Amino acid sequence: MSAPEEQPTSDEQLARLIDQYRAGLEAEIAILHHLADTAQRQSADSGNGDADAFHKAADERDRLMQGLVTVEADLRPIRAKLSACRNQASKLAGFADVAALHKNAAQLAAGILSTDQQSLRSLADAEVARRSAVAGIERGETTLAAYRRVLTPPLSSPTLVDRRG
Repeated sequence: MSAPEEQPTSDEQLARLIDQYRAGLEAEIAILHHLADTAQRQSADSGNGDADAFHKAADERDRLMQGLVTVEADLRPIRAKLSACRNQASKLAGFADVAALHKNAAQLAAGILSTDQQSLRSLADAEVARRSAVAGIERGETTLAAYRRVLTPPLSSPTLVDRRG
């Protein structure tokens, strides 16, 4: 059995799909702008060590990502249909605008990923600095304990030979 042939799509149907896709992309772009702002805050917070602010931004980011995933799930079948009828759809009004919005959304996502990479580097650098500080403190404690042993002789030390004997 062969797969059923897809029925041709009218220009009117494609025009409606283009309008729906435009609305969805505009919603995604609005969310992506909020995500970009949140990513910038997280990057600043990771650089200055403000863990509470970083976690609040992470919570906001999770909420925004849920919204983005929801919108994307709604757009996926529309994008697939427009892609399947690309030659026909590309001749319709609004298609070029939708293509530009799609490109804008991709650029915003790339910018957010770049900011995230900077944040990860800052967090990794902070972790290295923290570990170095801990190692320094541990070395200092060891040195201080040895110095204290030199300066403070034990109060009573057992000896092999008693002074009397």
